[in-house]
Amino acid sequence: MDWSHNKVEGKLEYTSLLYVPARAPYDLWNRDSASGLKLYVQRVFIMDDAEQFLPLYLRFMKGVVDSNDISLNVSREILQKDPVVDSMRSALTKRALDMLEKMRKKDKDKYNKFWNEFGQALKEGPAEDASNKEKIAKLLQFTTTHSDADAQDQSLEDYVSRMKEGQEKIYFLVAESAKAGRNSPHLEIFRKKGIEVILMHDRIDEWLMSHLQEFDGRQFQDITRGELDLGKLEDDEDKEVQEKTEKEFGKLVERIKEDLGDKVKEVRLTHRLTDSPACLAVDDFDMGMQMRKIMEASGQAVPETKPIFEVNPTHPLVVKLDQEKDEDRFSDIVSILFGQAGLADGVQLEDPADFSTRLNKLLLELVD
Repeated sequence: MDWSHNKVEGKLEYTSLLYVPARAPYDLWNRDSASGLKLYVQRVFIMDDAEQFLPLYLRFMKGVVDSNDISLNVSREILQKDPVVDSMRSALTKRALDMLEKMRKKDKDKYNKFWNEFGQALKEGPAEDASNKEKIAKLLQFTTTHSDADAQDQSLEDYVSRMKEGQEKIYFLVAESAKAGRNSPHLEIFRKKGIEVILMHDRIDEWLMSHLQEFDGRQFQDITRGELDLGKLEDDEDKEVQEKTEKEFGKLVERIKEDLGDKVKEVRLTHRLTDSPACLAVDDFDMGMQMRKIMEASGQAVPETKPIFEVNPTHPLVVKLDQEKDEDRFSDIVSILFGQAGLADGVQLEDPADFSTRLNKLLLELVD
């Protein structure tokens, strides 16, 4: 797909030829598979797959490096301790990232093809290579609400260039798929205010964002975490309405919390919803659903966390719930709202049979 030839003279002397393949190998996601450059010393072939010259997130790069500074009597163990190799690794990594940056700027279609093949491997970079974190961040691409396409073709620079006046943070949402992300109730307030949100739907994305806290001086904000704060994008009228509804529906929040008991960490009113009656949020320091699924699939112990249940006080169903006197009916409606909020977030119901029974009970009442 692309290549870069370089001859270095001076303190270090070596020649490198790097290639970006057109297609990903079948074992790209196996981090233990053989990868690296072909190593020559003074034009004498030494070894295939010398992984010491590029970091693991660039394992898709192929190429040759010929050095005059490394001893002919070399082994993999010696390469790991050689300061010359460390200097070459740093220089080759920057050259590889510069080559990708030039491709992104000169030929966006070509870079999109590259991203479809190798993008997920590149997303490992911010966690593994702190010194080049900003360079790697500029190469990352995502799906956003800016367009209806599900392709990951929008860079963080593109997002920042379209940020609204007064917007201080880069907003993102982690979901099972692009479709699930677009239909998430968490997007409702952002659609209303015309704020773009990055939709992250690769398995690696939540892990990536735990290592990428900011870009271009702007903090990232997961819109499903904590209480939503839009900063300067919220006007005084919005705040007044919020304070009024919190007083009006205070007792309802207490009733719901008492009904759900230890199923939730907290129950609170939300102002992030416009069309949905309820949603689930994650506490600021709790593990997200995507990361939990990855750990569970790999057989690792997952810390127990409980969701925060948020209800929309402007929704007719919640308004009627506040007026419900029958405690059994109240409990049924709360359980269904809680189950629906979980389903919208891709959470598996703890007791699907109970959910169905309660739903059918309410449907029968409507039919009668």
